[in-house]
Amino acid sequence: MHCPRCGQQQISTETKFCSRCGFQMGLIPELIANNGTLPQLAELYQQKQSWFTRKNGVIFSLLWFITWVMMIPAFFGIAGEDDAAGISAVFGLFTTIMLMILSLGFLKKSQKTISIAALEAHQAQATGLYGATPNQHALPPQQSVPVESYTAPQGGWRTPDTGEFARPGSVTDSTTKLLTKEE
Repeated sequence: MHCPRCGQQQISTETKFCSRCGFQMGLIPELIANNGTLPQLAELYQQKQSWFTRKNGVIFSLLWFITWVMMIPAFFGIAGEDDAAGISAVFGLFTTIMLMILSLGFLKKSQKTISIAALEAHQAQATGLYGATPNQHALPPQQSVPVESYTAPQGGWRTPDTGEFARPGSVTDSTTKLLTKEE
C-alpha cells in the first residue's frame, strides 16, 4: 500500500500513519475494500428527517399566501362580502411575512440525503479517461503531432528573426524594426 499524499510505500497494510509525511492511513484499507465508500456513513444519512426544516417552512408560507391572499378573498368577493375579502387578504399578507421570517430565521436547513447504494453503483459504472475503467490503471493512448504540420509564423515585426543571431547588427537596426508597422 502507498500513501495517497506522498507516495511512500508502507511496510504493512495495518500501518496507522505514513512513515514519511505522517498522513493518517487507518481508513485507507477499508476505503479500498468498499470501492471508496465507508459503510458507517450510511447510518449518518439514514437518520430520521424532521418536518420542521427551512425548506418545508418556506413551502408552507407560500401555500399559506396562495390560500389567504388569493383564494379566500376571491370566494368572499364572489359571495359579496367585500369587507371580509379585504380583511382576509391583509391577514394573509402579514401572516405570510411572519411565517417566512420565522421559517428562515429559526428553522434548521434540511439534510441532504445520499444513497450509499446509488453512490457505489455510480462508482462501479464510472469510466476513466479514454474509456478505461478506474481498475485498469491504464495510460492514455500515445498522442503525437508530426513535424510536417508545423508552419512558422509569417511576416510582421513579432516573428522571430533568427538571422540576427548569425550576424551582429547595430542597435539602431533592431530598434527601427520594432517601429515599422505591419502592412
